[in-house]
Amino acid sequence: MSEASVGMWAAGPGYGPVLSQTDLYLLGCELKLHPILKGESESFQLSFNIATGAAVGTNHEQRDRDLQFEAKEEPATLPRVKELMIITEVTPWCTIVRNENGVTLDDVCSTLFREYTENDLTTKEFEGLPPRLQDMIRRYAASQQAHSGGWPYGQVPSQPPPLRRVDLLREKIWFDRLDTNPRYTESRLGFSAPNIFILHLSRY
Repeated sequence: MSEASVGMWAAGPGYGPVLSQTDLYLLGCELKLHPILKGESESFQLSFNIATGAAVGTNHEQRDRDLQFEAKEEPATLPRVKELMIITEVTPWCTIVRNENGVTLDDVCSTLFREYTENDLTTKEFEGLPPRLQDMIRRYAASQQAHSGGWPYGQVPSQPPPLRRVDLLREKIWFDRLDTNPRYTESRLGFSAPNIFILHLSRY
C-alpha cells in the first residue's frame, strides 16, 4: 500500500460524518472499499479463516511469515458507514455488519466469524439445497466433528449436532475478497445499494 493510501485509511477522527443507510440513498455517493478487503493491498494480503476467526496477513516479500493485522481498526469504506451488507453466491442469507462509529476491517471479520459459527443452518436453508449438496454437507460436518474430538471415544452419536452455517461452506472457509456487482445484487435482493458487497471465498 502506498504512503498516501496508508494516510487515507489510517484509523482516527479525521473523517467526515458516518453515513447511515438513508444518507447513502439521499446522497447517492459511491463507497471506496479498503484495499485489504478488495485483495489489492501489496503490503498486506489478508489471511482470514471464517471457521476459526483467525486473521493475520502476508505480503509478497515475506510469504513465509505471518503479519499482525495492524490495520483492523481502519475504516472498511470511505466515506465511513454505519452498516454494510455482505452476500455470497453460495449462501442464501445476508450478513449485516454494524458500527455506529463507522464499520472497520475488524467489524467485517468478527461479524462474519460470528455469523457463520454461532448460527445453525435453518431447516428452510438446508432443504433449499440440492439433495447431493445436503449429503456432502452432512458428511463434511460429521468428519469435522470427529476430527475435532467432539465425540468421546470415537463414537458417533445417534443424533448428530445441528449443522452450522459454516458447514455449508465446507472447505471454502478462507476470505478471498469483497467486490460489488449491482446486477447480481439486484437479482438476489430486489434492490442494489452502495454498501452491499459480494464475499468471495477460497479453500486456502
